[in-house]
Formats: sequence, C-alpha cells, structure tokens
Amino acid sequence: MIKVKLRDDIREFEAGISAMEVAKSIGAGLYKAVCVCRINGEVKDLRETLNEDCELEFVTFDDEEGRKAFRHTASHILAQAVKRLYPKTKLTIGPSVENGFYYDFDSDISFTPEILEKIEAEMKKIVKEELPLEKFELAPDEAIKLMEEAGETYKIELIKEHADKGENISFYKQGEFVELCAGPHVPDTGRIKAFKLTSCTGAYWRGDSNNKMLQRIYGTAFTKASLLEEHLTMLEEAKKRDHNKLGRELEIFTTVDCIGQGLPILLPKGTIIVQLLQRFVEDEEARRGWMRTKTPLMAKSDLYKISGHWDHYKDGMFVLGDEEKDDEVFALRPMTCPFQYQAYLNRARSYRDLPMRLAETSTLFRNESSGEMHGLIRVRQFTISEGHLMCLPEQLADEFKRCLDLCIFMLKTLGLYDDVSYRFSQWDPNDTEKYIGTKEQWDEAQGIMKEILDDIGINYKVGIGEAAFYGPKLDIQIKNVFGKEDTLITIQIDQMLAEKFGMEYVDRDSTKKNPYIIHRTSIGCYERTLALLIEKYAGAFPIWLSPEQVRIVPIADRHQDAAYAVKKALEEAGVERIDVDTRSEKLGYKLREAQLEKIPYMLVIGDKEAEEGTVSVRKRGQGDIGSMTFAEFAEKAVQEIKDKVIG
Repeated sequence: MIKVKLRDDIREFEAGISAMEVAKSIGAGLYKAVCVCRINGEVKDLRETLNEDCELEFVTFDDEEGRKAFRHTASHILAQAVKRLYPKTKLTIGPSVENGFYYDFDSDISFTPEILEKIEAEMKKIVKEELPLEKFELAPDEAIKLMEEAGETYKIELIKEHADKGENISFYKQGEFVELCAGPHVPDTGRIKAFKLTSCTGAYWRGDSNNKMLQRIYGTAFTKASLLEEHLTMLEEAKKRDHNKLGRELEIFTTVDCIGQGLPILLPKGTIIVQLLQRFVEDEEARRGWMRTKTPLMAKSDLYKISGHWDHYKDGMFVLGDEEKDDEVFALRPMTCPFQYQAYLNRARSYRDLPMRLAETSTLFRNESSGEMHGLIRVRQFTISEGHLMCLPEQLADEFKRCLDLCIFMLKTLGLYDDVSYRFSQWDPNDTEKYIGTKEQWDEAQGIMKEILDDIGINYKVGIGEAAFYGPKLDIQIKNVFGKEDTLITIQIDQMLAEKFGMEYVDRDSTKKNPYIIHRTSIGCYERTLALLIEKYAGAFPIWLSPEQVRIVPIADRHQDAAYAVKKALEEAGVERIDVDTRSEKLGYKLREAQLEKIPYMLVIGDKEAEEGTVSVRKRGQGDIGSMTFAEFAEKAVQEIKDKVIG
C-alpha cells in the first residue's frame, strides 16, 4: 500500500500507479496545484511509479522544492525556445535560483532586449502546447553519442565527468527538445503560464575566466500572473535601491576596469561611512573584553598547510610564487585565524588565561570567480571585523551566546536585524574530503552547537555541506533588494585547529589540553554591510552614519559669516560633518540638490536668522520643521547622533 500525506489526513492507495494518478484521483484542484512530490522524503517527478510501502507527499509552489522544480522547468522552456529560434546555439546549464532561473548559452546571436521579446513569444507557444516532460536514462556512451549527434559539446563535457561513476545519465524530453538533466520537473510545460525574461549578462563557462564567455539569460516564473506582476513591481522598486546604481550616483564607491573586477574604490563619502562603522565596532568590542591584534596580510604556504587552508581552500587564494620553482611561496590571507593563533602561542597558557578574546579589523583576499562579482556584495579584497576566542569547554556555551549577543546588538543598531535569518551550517557526511577531522569530532561539535542554539531559542534552517572545513557554524543570512541571500555574519565552533597548531593550556589538574575556539565576525564584511545599508536606507543614511550630516545654506553672500559661525558652533557641540553651500545659485536649487544628495538636515540662514541667532531647519523627508536657535538644533542633532537613531 501507499500512504499519502494530505493536510488533514492520510489516505491509502494500491501500489503500481504514479503519483500523478494519485493526485488526479484525489481532485483536479490538487493536481493543478502540485509541482512535484516526495516519495519516502526524496523529491521526485509526479510521473514516478509508486511501489509498496512508500510514503507519498505532494509538493506545491508554496514549498521551496516546488518552486525550484517549477522554475527549473521554465529554464527548459527557455532553452527549447532558443533552440527553435537559433538552432546553432549550444546549451550549457540552466538551474533555478533564488526568485527565478537562468540559462547560459553559447551563441553567435546577441541576446538584445528585442531578441528576448522574441524568445518570450516562443516560450508562450511552448507553454500552450502543454508538452509533457518525460524522463529517460541512457548509458554514458549512449548519452555521449546522443549529444554528439546534437552537437552539444558542453553537455558532452558534463556527461564525461559522470561517466566514471558507472551510473546511467538522465535526460528529459519535451516535444522535439531533449535536455540533459537530473530533474525533477513539473508534469508539462502548460503549468508555466506566468513568466518573464528579466535580463541578459555575460558569464564564463563554469565561472572560470579562462573559459569562454557565454550569454546568461535570467528570468522568473510564478503560478499566477498577479504574483508575477507583484514580483516585477518589487524588482522595479529594488532597482531604485540597488547599491550598485545608488552607490555610484551618490559617489560612495566606484570601480575601474584597469584595477580589476571585485576591487572597488571607496570614495570619500564611502570611506567616511566605513571609518564610522569600524570605530563603532572596535569600541564596542573593546567594551566587551576583546583585545586587538594587527597581523600580516600574507604568509608563507607553511602556515596555510598547518591550518589546512592550503589543501582545502587553495583555489580561493591569491598565491605569490611557484611551488615548483621557488623556495618560498607566499599567499595573501583569505582569513585571519592562523595569524591570530600566533598571539595565543606567544607564551605558555593556563586555564586562568581563558577565555582569551582576540579581535582584528582584517583586510582579506579571496579569489572569487568573475561570475560571482557584484558591486560591494561580493569582492576580492575586503575588510572584516574578525575575532577568535579561545576558551575552556565549560565556557563555550556562554561565550558563544556573548558572540551572538554582540552580533544582534550590531544589527539592531544598524537597523538590519529585522531582515536576517539564521542557518546552522553543517558538514556533508557524504563528502568527507571537503573537511578535516573524524565523524566523531563532527558529531560532537555539531551536537554542542545544536544544544547551544536550541537553548538560545532562535529559529534556524539546517544547511548540509555549508560548514567550514574545520567546523560547524551559525550563519546570519540577509537578502539584498533583489532577494538574493548572502551570509553577513558567522559564528563558528572549532575543536580541530587548536590541536593542529599545538595550542594548549595547563588545566587545573596540571594536564595540558586544547582549548575550544570560536571564530566570529561582529558586523561581517564592511563592504557588504555598506552595500546593504545603501539599499536599506536608499542612500538616506541615519545622521550618525551620514557622510555629510548638516548642510548650511546662506540665502545671500551677506549671510555667509553667520553660516560659518553656525558651523563652528555646531562642530564645537559635537556635530562633525557640516558643509556650507556658498555657491551663487538660487535657494530652491541648493535645497533640491541637498535633498537629492540625501543630507539629513538643511539649515537656511537669511536676514532674520542672522539677526536673531536662529536657523530655519529642514529635515530630510519632512521638509520645513521650523525655526530653532543654534543651541536647540545642536542639542537635537547631537542627541540623535549619540543615540544612533535610525528612524
């Protein structure tokens, strides 16, 4: 018998039928809503035949796995449309992604907006045809022959990588179109009624700049036109807040081709914001008992070999020198931990020295693939608020909670806390080569972290295979304005690297033991945080973070002396970043420019204000809020800065 889990009950059916037949027998409404199913917990096509003693659960678009299958099917429809219109185009891959899908093509045709419209029209035809998606398998040699006949060289490369495993290769057929794919998919193309192709960009095959540049078409798909329209409206609003656009318009950062991708230039305004963040972070860390270190930006390969980075992370590092030719090979540091450990190892340690909290504002270098570069979100050189804490086993839970409390304090102060989620990143026991340590060590470390997280009571998702190579971690995730999720902050438990580096302490019983290590950031990467702040506030930063806090606007030249007197008085009171607009322009023009530059406060000074010792105050987003004395405005502004007001 087959047990089918429904929302309200469990039903039983005879074995030997498909999940699709079960869904149809229950009702047309259910069948139309279902994308794929779970058979004994594994996601499968609805066409899958059901055997004895299995549990069946239907998966709709409301479920993440359902959305993935739905949008992955949309990518197949996109590929079929492109092949119909431009048969010489070669196919590569087309996965579902957050809020949509993409497909990479090798084509002589430039996919302009006009071409995308033609492709969309062809996709609509394929949807109307309601072509069934049918899975079949071939032996590797037969699969290669099929793709050779089709001239799909990229598919052949992918098949050969799996041929050594001796497994059959799976394909999906929809009409005349055959695609190499593991699935699962929705039953037919007719399900994908609401879709839109959103953009086309360049992307190297497999993200490697040594490979050919392909054309990547992005799109999104929903079950209803209303949901699609809502999403497209959100995208239009997101474009207005996109830090890549807004950050350049507001002269916060720029990029230069001759310097390189992923290496942004912070302009004076951006530099001020990052300096303010660094001071805030460093002062708060010091208040909580963290001691600062300053370590080198590079080291010999010897250091990374001890930590394991050389074996597990070398491809992500910038290596200086040739191992086969040079006596010494160096690499720019991708993280600070092996450097900070040397401060612990500087002398013998006792249990009385623990916990030992070491923090550093670290510049790091990671050789990210070119296809992953995005503004300030993902870069190759970045600065991070990094820290490492060595502690006794009985101190671990409390110190972990203290680290999390620091992160939450930072996020709340910046106004980002309501936008985050938590991920408990664990190792993948089916891919142990990615990690150091034994199964028993990983089970112990993950068990400890689970106990801590459950005790704290936070809601988290589990991410299998997302752990660092040396230990599990809590990732604090955040989405940018386009809905793409990235990691902002991590807190990791590590019981392995202390042993590798010979880090010991003498315990109360006079025996030597290895400390537990907590790796943590407190605000994450400053560049990524800056990007998120630009998008969160649409460039209208809270006054304490604003590169320019107040702009004083004298109405005429005769009011300039009064304006500079106000500037001096405000600076003495504690308002640091003030500009006086002395240009020979009309008052309305000056105020409009200040508003476009998103200055928090504008102070207008004319004859009356100069005579009475007052200022006419205009607040960003509110307009004229009345006349105040210098002292009244200074008190108001200084209090907002001190309280780090974000509203």
